[in-house]
Amino acid sequence: MHLSRRSFVLFTVAALVSACGGASVPSPSATSVPGASTTVVADPPLAELRIDYATYSPPSLVLKKQGWIEQALPGTTIKWVYSAGSSNALNFLQGSSVDFGSTAGSAALLSRANGNPIKVVYIYEQPEWTALVVAKDSTAKDIRDLKGKKIAAQKGTDPYFFLLRTLNQAGLSQADIQYVNLPHADGRTAVERGQVDAWAGLDPHMAASELQAGSKLIYRNKEFNTYGFLNSREAFLQKYPETTKKVIEAYERAKKWIVDNPDQAAQILADEAQINLEVAKRELNERMNFKTPGTPGDAHVSVLRAVVPIINAEQLANPGANVDKAVTDLVEGSFAKAVLK
Repeated sequence: MHLSRRSFVLFTVAALVSACGGASVPSPSATSVPGASTTVVADPPLAELRIDYATYSPPSLVLKKQGWIEQALPGTTIKWVYSAGSSNALNFLQGSSVDFGSTAGSAALLSRANGNPIKVVYIYEQPEWTALVVAKDSTAKDIRDLKGKKIAAQKGTDPYFFLLRTLNQAGLSQADIQYVNLPHADGRTAVERGQVDAWAGLDPHMAASELQAGSKLIYRNKEFNTYGFLNSREAFLQKYPETTKKVIEAYERAKKWIVDNPDQAAQILADEAQINLEVAKRELNERMNFKTPGTPGDAHVSVLRAVVPIINAEQLANPGANVDKAVTDLVEGSFAKAVLK
């Protein structure tokens, strides 16, 4: 049998591989991991990674301050984009303005049901970041006292879903109040000025308003607050799985740092949110649990399923949307499982 020089070389390599027990030759883009049964394929080069930061996500503030993601991805430019609320972050994700965005779980669910191809890859906190408050001179004692009244909340955010669930628990719906769609900070101002009768708000605005006697609490329920989700688009996750894991590792580091350095963390929050240190400490110490596990899973599916009836009853999803399916489509724990212990 006559072999060309190229065929002869290939034949010889194949024979050597066979003689060595069938070992494969790793491709140039694959990195062998000591002690692992598989190889980790390097992500394609990424010139810029865009991540949002928000006052309702203290780990993002810590990361922005400490530069740990920049250290983890030395060949990539990190661009930080400010999000004023979950709706803001979800719009950024849908428009590809950010690659990772921090939101409340309920907001992420509705966005996913309405066609935003996102997945939650990490849980950055378990908060009690919203409640229902009224003006300091209000005589209302209960949500039923607010029937027919003006209540502010930012649509699509956790405070909005908190309001709907609170109404539902009292046998009411959004149709029984005068709903006013306002960003969190504007809602606080409106209730303090008497422009609305009540407000479902978000820390740090909530904590600041209470401490400064600008409003008073009428109802709170930790179970009506969903978790803090770190989300990314499906296409990004498929193309950059190793980058995603490095981002998750950095968030986990930031979350643990907040627990170990509460005073420094409060100062970072106070500086970014432009609030006094007392308010920042109250938010971190009383309203947020940073010891919650970071891997999305059954507990978060359960919390999201409790929101589904409200979304359906209020017809918040687009016609034909399958909100139940969106719950399982949204939750993606494989990336966090691979790196968190």
